[in-house]
Amino acid sequence: MSGASVGEGPIDDGRPDPGANPPGDLESAAAADEMAELLPDGFIALTAEGTVESFNRRAVEICGVEPAVLRGGDVRQVLPLQDVHGQDWWEISEPSRRLPTTTGHREKALMLRSGRMVLLTARYLRDPEGRLFGILLALRDAAERERADSAVAELITTVAHELRSPVAGITGFTASLLQHWDRFDDGDKRVMLETIEHDAQRVTRLITELLDVARIDARTLQVRPQPLDLEALLRTHVARCVVTGEPESRFELRVAEDLPQLWADPDRLEQIVANLVDNALRHGAGLVRIEVDRSSLDDGTPAVSIAVSDQGDGIAEANRELVFSRYWQGGAKAGTGLGLFLVRGIVAAHGGSVRVTDAPGGGARLELLLPVRSDTG
Repeated sequence: MSGASVGEGPIDDGRPDPGANPPGDLESAAAADEMAELLPDGFIALTAEGTVESFNRRAVEICGVEPAVLRGGDVRQVLPLQDVHGQDWWEISEPSRRLPTTTGHREKALMLRSGRMVLLTARYLRDPEGRLFGILLALRDAAERERADSAVAELITTVAHELRSPVAGITGFTASLLQHWDRFDDGDKRVMLETIEHDAQRVTRLITELLDVARIDARTLQVRPQPLDLEALLRTHVARCVVTGEPESRFELRVAEDLPQLWADPDRLEQIVANLVDNALRHGAGLVRIEVDRSSLDDGTPAVSIAVSDQGDGIAEANRELVFSRYWQGGAKAGTGLGLFLVRGIVAAHGGSVRVTDAPGGGARLELLLPVRSDTG
């Protein structure tokens, strides 16, 4: 192992005395130093006893330790890493270092005394008899992973909020009906039961979305195409939006004549339409226009186009791919950020595509293309 380290100048750079090593060894050490500096991760070389022999600048940045302190120090003192349970990393890894067959350990999330999290991987260097003579450590800054964990935590908070409202409605109306059934007339009972049904559907939809996200990530999302009446499906969804309080005048549905028979999974297509329309209602403004027409995929395959547009501010060109990212909200007023991620995943499972453009009168236009079966025209 090289005795190289990050130095502060030619006088005290941590290298061995040139007179103590053959020129070939010095050249190898210098080459090793240069290679270590090219690594994107932090690199630290230890003796079998845990003395720091060499390191690169990235390791200094990640650990926040001065080179003069790190150089030649005992890793237990200069890098007192602990796991999430407060156990000392050097001590808990001792059994694996003793075993002649172990070659290291996989990435571990460890914490410095400063509270900074680092991701550490170890490689054990052994002679032919299995005796340990050195340890190589690779370190990564855990900030990006912490940001990802934070995004997941925010999603959980959002989901909890989205669930709490309908569950509270279901619980409240159910309790009222059970306790005061005889005090309500049939009209009141019907309204309360319809509200309970609507809230239950919201809960079911959110749970379905979360499960579908996992299926899309695992590439196990399945669709069961069958011939369907697309216009009837769209009109039913618009009517459902009107029942929930949206004015009928806010919707415009245009379906071209002589459309080819569309084969698609009706439940999945309803899920797609619900997300597109909800996106237009939630984040757009003005008239929500739904248009269906003949089209084709990029390879010329005949397709049916379903476009949903609004008259809001639209989606900036720089964000038109980001809107399909999981959890992306981009200043959204509410929601989990899963809707358009699911739309793209479900459309892709049908062999189609989806894109964002500008609506003719301003606002956003989301268009999905679903291929038509060749034997159906």
